[in-house]
Amino acid sequence: MTNHASTVTVKYFARLREHLGIDTEQLAIAEQSRVSDVLATLSRRGGPWQELDSDRPLLVAVNQAMAKTSTTLADGDEVAFFPPVTGG
Repeated sequence: MTNHASTVTVKYFARLREHLGIDTEQLAIAEQSRVSDVLATLSRRGGPWQELDSDRPLLVAVNQAMAKTSTTLADGDEVAFFPPVTGG
């Protein structure tokens, strides 16, 4: 593990934004962090944040491209979380 930390911009959309009461934040991450590491870090805040790292469906985009929780992040990346869209 290295001492160098990177920073990513995290954005929340739709019901996540309303539920968490925030739309954007800067988050320091360790080098070679993955989206799953960001989710775990946010979940440790407790309360409504735990929903991010649960079994509920959640979509993620990194730099405006659909991504997986295994996607590795780099300094300056934008990570967006949003619930799946359902139609009817």
